[in-house]
Amino acid sequence: MIRALILMHRWLSIPLGPLFVLWFATGIVMHYVPFPAQTESERFAALPVLDVAMPLHGPTEALAAAGIDHPDRIRLVQRVDGPVYVISTAGRSGAVHADTLATAEVSAPDLALSIARAAAQRRGLEADGAAVAALDDYDQWTVPNRFDVHRPLHRIALNDPGGTELYVSSRTGEVVLDTTRFERAWNYVGSVVHWIYPTILRKDWAAWNAAVWWLSLAAVVAAVSGALLGPMRLRYHEARLCSRYRGWHLWHHWAGLICMQFVLTWMVSGWLSMDHGRLFATGRLTPSEQAILVGAPDWTDATAGALAAVHGGVREIEWFAFGGRLYQRIRRAPSQQQMSLLDGASARIVGRFLQPADVNAAASRLRGDCARSSEVEPGDDYPFVSDVPGAPVHRVICGDTWYQVDAASGAVLEKLDPSRRAYRWLYQALHTLDFPALLAQAALRTFLIVGLCAIGLVFSITGVVIGWRRLRMQLH
Repeated sequence: MIRALILMHRWLSIPLGPLFVLWFATGIVMHYVPFPAQTESERFAALPVLDVAMPLHGPTEALAAAGIDHPDRIRLVQRVDGPVYVISTAGRSGAVHADTLATAEVSAPDLALSIARAAAQRRGLEADGAAVAALDDYDQWTVPNRFDVHRPLHRIALNDPGGTELYVSSRTGEVVLDTTRFERAWNYVGSVVHWIYPTILRKDWAAWNAAVWWLSLAAVVAAVSGALLGPMRLRYHEARLCSRYRGWHLWHHWAGLICMQFVLTWMVSGWLSMDHGRLFATGRLTPSEQAILVGAPDWTDATAGALAAVHGGVREIEWFAFGGRLYQRIRRAPSQQQMSLLDGASARIVGRFLQPADVNAAASRLRGDCARSSEVEPGDDYPFVSDVPGAPVHRVICGDTWYQVDAASGAVLEKLDPSRRAYRWLYQALHTLDFPALLAQAALRTFLIVGLCAIGLVFSITGVVIGWRRLRMQLH
């Protein structure tokens, strides 16, 4: 038994040892420089004021022109070439001009450049030297699946001091991502290595998913075998516990005993990051839940007449479904918005956000044991935060299943059943230390993450040295 564990640990750790080193080192980098993403505040800052003075078609007509039957959301935004309806569904996005209903896809590089330059200037970025860099389906920073509905993307280099690059969707003409030279450089030695994220592999999601899952599982087996061997290889000598090893083996043995619990939980939780529904629930709604909480409203209620009353520096108008009813959301600033319920020719203002009564009415049709909604408080064990500053997130508890609803957008953020709640602790909490008590103490959390990763790094280096010596001995 011990011999089998030794052989398993040795011959798994020799090829995987360098990967352990890289995972711990890049974990430190990722804590300080996350993977590039555009925040909601950055997206909104790039939006100009809507020009609704000209005659515009309504969202219903835009739907017909786009050939989309059941949209999730419709947004009206201003582009350099006029107001545009952006229509989103699961797995598809499209855009049409609000005045002509012609397609608003961006195929011309010059138009993409104009859109990016205008967005950059509104965000206070230097854009005088902006130029088209490429039109690609994939590059290192656009491999995540959320960009699938926007491919290909125009990459615009601002050629500013920060090396900023903006990505313009060819489907909607929106700026969907920005990166800087600093982010790109550090992510090449951070997230790209940590997630095994080279473009050639990651653009094939199924291949990347399988490869990293199996590689992570092998790393878990190596860590578990080492955790079992560590105590077993101690001996009792002269009234004290001693290691059986000397030299680098001795350092590796004692370091492993000291950080065994962290290494084991970090490797297992890292493997669980690739679960994707294999062992735990995904947090997505079932079709029947989607039909109730979102529903299929009468989109003919979204007429051009709703635009007549719009004035005063509006930057975005959004129509979305919740609970089978159609809502209109008028936004003037990231935290300044007005929401109305559309019903035929009438529009009833409900306030800045969805009200608890609206959420409860939709939830009551899910099942008979749904309690009244409550707001997710700061420091909650299952924290969810809206993109809109100060907007509440409503939690509806139906038996053993929770639903989290963003009151600012009507989006169902996640479904938390017992499996998903367990996953939150076994993966997210153990891997990123986002325990509520630590989230409230940012400096302490940083100290623990960096310190534990540094210990794991030193421990892994001792294993690499031992593995290299063993491999060299076998080769000779």
